[in-house]
Amino acid sequence: MLTDTSLTAEAGKAGLAPVPADPGLLSPVWAATPVTAAVSDGAWLQAMLDAEAALSRAQARLGTVPATAAQVITEAARADRLDLVALARQVRESANPVVALVREFTALVADRDPDAARYVHRGSTSQDILDTATVLVVDRVLRLIRAGLERVEEELAVLAREHRDTLIAGRTLALHAVPTTFGLKAAGWRHLVLDAVHKLDALSAEGLPVQLGGAAGTLAGYLAHAPEAEPAVYVRELTDAFAAELGLSAALVPWHVLRTPVVDAATAAAFLCGALGKIAVDVLSLTRTEVGELHEPAPSGRGASSAMPHKRNPVLATAIRSAALQAPQLAATVLGCLLSEDERSPGAWHAEWEPLRALLRLAGGAAHQAVELVSQLSVDPWRMRANTRITGGQIVSERIAVVLAPLLGKAQARDLLNEASARSARTGEPLADVLRQDSPASAVLADARLTDLFEPEAYTGAAGPLTDRALSRSCPPRAGGKRS
Repeated sequence: MLTDTSLTAEAGKAGLAPVPADPGLLSPVWAATPVTAAVSDGAWLQAMLDAEAALSRAQARLGTVPATAAQVITEAARADRLDLVALARQVRESANPVVALVREFTALVADRDPDAARYVHRGSTSQDILDTATVLVVDRVLRLIRAGLERVEEELAVLAREHRDTLIAGRTLALHAVPTTFGLKAAGWRHLVLDAVHKLDALSAEGLPVQLGGAAGTLAGYLAHAPEAEPAVYVRELTDAFAAELGLSAALVPWHVLRTPVVDAATAAAFLCGALGKIAVDVLSLTRTEVGELHEPAPSGRGASSAMPHKRNPVLATAIRSAALQAPQLAATVLGCLLSEDERSPGAWHAEWEPLRALLRLAGGAAHQAVELVSQLSVDPWRMRANTRITGGQIVSERIAVVLAPLLGKAQARDLLNEASARSARTGEPLADVLRQDSPASAVLADARLTDLFEPEAYTGAAGPLTDRALSRSCPPRAGGKRS
């Protein structure tokens, strides 16, 4: 078995330095963003210590832990006072980080007050602490993400208003369909972002719950230290006090094998990645050299190719899309962990941790990058308008079919337009010129009232009013009535 020393030696032989933290070298979507620190091992360690301290204070409220002991435990509960790397090395011995944490934290408290050390982790179990810490991390990350999404929503609203009537080709199955407006597209992006906000807010509104169940969900260990208490009352009061200390909600029953809170967090994060991914794939499509309708912000050095000096790659949209592609599989793993047998699962509980953290990282990183992407997105209305004309009028063939159908019949009008469109595409002749060579069609098209029949601007339907309608949906204020 490799020891810590031999592991370091093996890393050295491979040319690797033993780095205790993951800075995100292979994760450009979240590297060097605020979420990196928020879901780090250090953040999770601090959240576990926060849970231990809050539990001692909750028990002190009910008189089963001395107030002085709870104070000492709380003052000692600082992650920077523990050796994170040493704790991580011990995790394999117990398959979860709490066992080693309790041992090291108890020793830390004992150095300050030997009597107070007796009350660390009193009556508790590893899952109570780790699950509660997980909920704390989720809550803290959601606040970061929520602030970023508000900025994304605000910038998309600006784009939608500014480009309410900016003509752009609607595209279906990668090809020109009918004209639309860029304002409506941006309003649609915003609508998805608001859907994501709604899902995040639902998590907070319903209350992220503390975990308090003891060894098998009966809270027997806590009750053992309160032999005079009436069980139903004590359990309710302890859970309420624990939740109040952490600003979380009190679960009706322990959820140690009822994994709804974790699954809800995972699926909300995955949806957010997908919502922002929709923006990213549209930007990537419209920024292609031959399309050129949108351009990412490109400060000096960003997006540079290692081989081609002329390139400025769309790195923000690329990173966001990468998050959206990874998220569904990670969420599926967490969903699979709903199959938690008995009163604690060997493996299913453990399998949640890294996928959930990865989802939080991806969602937080994508939200951070999306702020810059949409706030500095360069829109080229001239290119958008020019691109609607590259098919020589075919983009409005639907409208022409409606005009010709009463004269020729629906089927014949459709056949005529199919043939005319194919000829237009083959020869480069404008569709209008091809149709005017057909006598019945020519008679209809000569009508002075139909002079704008082939103008894409005249066939955007209700794009403008729909944009207005979408913008009538507001972003709700965060808890406490604040917006960034």
